[in-house]
Amino acid sequence: MDELARLERLRSICLALPETTERLSHGEPCWFVRDKKAFVGFSNRHHGGEFGFWCAAPLGAQDAMITVHPDRYFRPPYVGHRGWVGVRLDLEEVDWDEVEAVVREAFRVVAPAKLAELA
Repeated sequence: MDELARLERLRSICLALPETTERLSHGEPCWFVRDKKAFVGFSNRHHGGEFGFWCAAPLGAQDAMITVHPDRYFRPPYVGHRGWVGVRLDLEEVDWDEVEAVVREAFRVVAPAKLAELA
């Protein structure tokens, strides 16, 4: 799967969540809850780092994910200090079920409680 196809797969996962919108942020696709709060930002190496995405994560999840799977997860620049986690999409085999679970969790972290229940 090429990089564009991986972006399209990520896009479809994000946009399947309720009241999600997409717009460019810092030159790259970003997905928002109710067009206000970002929960996933695409990273095409524009800001340095890996090809993949950065997303909100529950408190403490970033360290746990990176410790257990340093080949798949990383601390992204700019938002890593806020607990966001980076997810690599440049691996030979991407576990799309896992990506979907991470994206859903990011949505739940950012969305209002009633909306988060729908994800």
